Amino acid sequence: MKFKEFKSGNYRQQYHYKSFLPAKINHEWTWDDPRINVMLEKATKALGELNAFTLIVPDVDLFIRMHVMKEANTSSRIEGTRTEMDEVVLDELEVIPERRDDWGEIQNILEEVMGFRRNRIFVFRKYLDIF
Repeated sequence: MKFKEFKSGNYRQQYHYKSFLPAKINHEWTWDDPRINVMLEKATKALGELNAFTLIVPDVDLFIRMHVMKEANTSSRIEGTRTEMDEVVLDELEVIPERRDDWGEIQNILEEVMGFRRNRIFVFRKYLDIF
């Protein structure tokens, strides 16, 4: 199927509203622009490098979770929070009372982004010795 001829789906009238029914995308695709081939080759190479990286890192899931924690901590500083990275992985009762509100803000971000639960964050503390 030519890339430019693809229609992503149709609107269907259903009772008093319209719904969008997406088209199936598992087609053999063709295109006339050779630049797309170059972009696909670059994307495939990047995916290969990422896959190789997963062989080096002992626990990829932990790496991703810690990276998300770092990003949540960094982005929350825009709002004026002052929680340090070592506090992010602590249990709420271990954070000094003056910083618990800031700690809670970061935990809210983590809960939204990754589905972390506050009482489970402390599990990561045992992995800090790895880093």
